[in-house]
Amino acid sequence: MRVASRQDLLLLAGLVTVALIVFSEPLWRLLEHARDVEQASGLTLVPALFLLIAVSLVHLLRKRGEIDAAALAAQTAKHAAEERARELERLVTFGHALARSLDRDAIRAAVAEHLPRIAGTDQVWVLLQKANEWELLLGDQRGDADLAPRVELAARCLSGVHDMSADAGTAGFPLIVGGSAVGVIGVQIGDAGLDPDPRRALEAAAALLAVSLKNADLFREVREHSLRDALTGCFTRPHAMDVIDAELRRARRSQFPVSLVMFDLDHFKDVNDRYGHLCGDTVLSTVGRRMRDVLRGSDLRCRYGGEEFLVLLPETPLHGARRVAETLRREIADRPIPWAGDALTITASFGITQALPAEVNIQALIARADAALYRAKDEGRNCVRIASDTLTVVPRDRKPHLA
Repeated sequence: MRVASRQDLLLLAGLVTVALIVFSEPLWRLLEHARDVEQASGLTLVPALFLLIAVSLVHLLRKRGEIDAAALAAQTAKHAAEERARELERLVTFGHALARSLDRDAIRAAVAEHLPRIAGTDQVWVLLQKANEWELLLGDQRGDADLAPRVELAARCLSGVHDMSADAGTAGFPLIVGGSAVGVIGVQIGDAGLDPDPRRALEAAAALLAVSLKNADLFREVREHSLRDALTGCFTRPHAMDVIDAELRRARRSQFPVSLVMFDLDHFKDVNDRYGHLCGDTVLSTVGRRMRDVLRGSDLRCRYGGEEFLVLLPETPLHGARRVAETLRREIADRPIPWAGDALTITASFGITQALPAEVNIQALIARADAALYRAKDEGRNCVRIASDTLTVVPRDRKPHLA
C-alpha cells in the first residue's frame, strides 16, 4: 500500500519548489536571524534544524516502509487464505463425489476428475494393494515395465518412507484406514519439492479416498451377502428371478436358446433326521461347490428352496443342458461326502426345459422344469428328465455355445 503515488510526489515536489521560490526572501532573513541569534547566544541552531529535518524525513520513510510491509503481509495472508479456501472447496467437492461412489468404477471416475485438481498436476497416480497384488486405480496404463517402479515406490511408502521426492521426484501418500494400508497416492513433483499447503491437502485427500475404498468394499460385501446364499454360494431366489427375466428378454432379441435345470436332493430330510442339521448344511455346501466346479461362469446358480436348486444356462440348447445335468448328477452321486467317519452318498433328481421362442414368462418356464423334476422323482430318482412340452428347435443360422 503506497501513501502517495508518483504523480502525487511530483506535485508535492513542485509545491515545495514554488514555496521555496515564493518564501526565499523570508527564509534567507530567517537564516540570517538564526545566525545573529547563534552569535549572540552561542547556540548552534542551523545545524540542529537541518538535523531535525533529516531525522523527521528518515522517520517518515521508515513508517512508510512499515506500512508497505504490513500491506504486503496482509495481501500475502489474503492470497494464502483464498488458496486454503479453494483447497478446502476442492476437498469438500472430492468428499461429496466419493460419498456418492459405491463401487470401484465410480470411485475411479471421481478420483480421475478431482484428484489432479487437488494435486495441482496431471502427473498423479493411485495404486491399490490387495494381498500381494497391486491394482492401478488412476494413472497411465503403460504396461508392467512402467508399473514396476511405481509398485516399488508404493511399497516403500507403505513401509514408512512417506516422501520419496529425493530419489524419484515423487511424493507418496499412503491410503490407510483402520490401521490397514489399502494403497498409495503418488504425485510427480519438481525440484523445489512440495509446498506444505498442497501436502496437507493431499494427505486429507488420501484419508478421504481410503475411507471411501473401505466403504465400497463393505458395501460390496453386504450386497454380495444379500444376493448370495451364504451356505451354498448360489444366488438367492429374488435375485435369480431378476437375472432369469433379463436373460429371457435378451434371448428373445438374439434368438439364442436358453435352458433351465431344476434339481432336488433325494431324501434330504432323512439326512437331517439321521445325522443332524450340521450334516445337512455340509451336504448343501458341498453341492454348491460342485455346482461351481461343473458350471460355467456365465451360468446362473440359484438356491431355489431348502434343498432345491435352479441352474440357468444361457446360449445352451436342450441337449447341451442335458449333458450339464448328467455331469452334475454324476458329480453329486459318485462322490460320497465324508461326515463323522462315515461317507454319505447323496443323489439328486433333475428336470430340464428350454425356453420357448419369444418366451418371457418366468413362472411358465420354471413350472415346466418343476414338472420334469417331479417326473424324475416318480420314476426312481437320481435321473434326468426333460419337460414333455419343450421345443428343441434351434434356428439354423445360429451357432450357440454348447455347455
